[in-house]
Amino acid sequence: MASQNNKKPKLVRDSFTIPKAEFAAIETLKTRAIALGTSVKKSELLRAGLMALQGLNDAAFKAALSAVPTLKTGRPTGTEKKPEAPKKPVAKPVAKPAVKAAAKVATKPVAQPAVKAAVAKKVAAKSAAKKAAAPAKKVATA
Repeated sequence: MASQNNKKPKLVRDSFTIPKAEFAAIETLKTRAIALGTSVKKSELLRAGLMALQGLNDAAFKAALSAVPTLKTGRPTGTEKKPEAPKKPVAKPVAKPAVKAAAKVATKPVAQPAVKAAVAKKVAAKSAAKKAAAPAKKVATA
């Protein structure tokens, strides 16, 4: 039995949806805990809340539950983000390709002559090496 008490509890990972105001309350409670001289994580705050709920009598527990509004379960939908879409300028995507094209045009003329000169030097060096390696031809005199 002593070995069972020393085992770590099995942890479970989960996700949930929470209103922004209540999520901000977690940060407020964390700040409050720091002011009291202790550091706390979000999960520790939630677990402390569960312990507090478990300690309530049935009437207080029911009152606490009725004070919490019911939320639609699942991930937030994209409808909350749709009002943000008109804030983006429509011409912005059109401007980006023009800037990229201008940048490409500006860099190509500078890079190409340097590349052409390097290629020309290599070709000249190869042809000079071939001439030097070729055997000397006798010139016929008449």
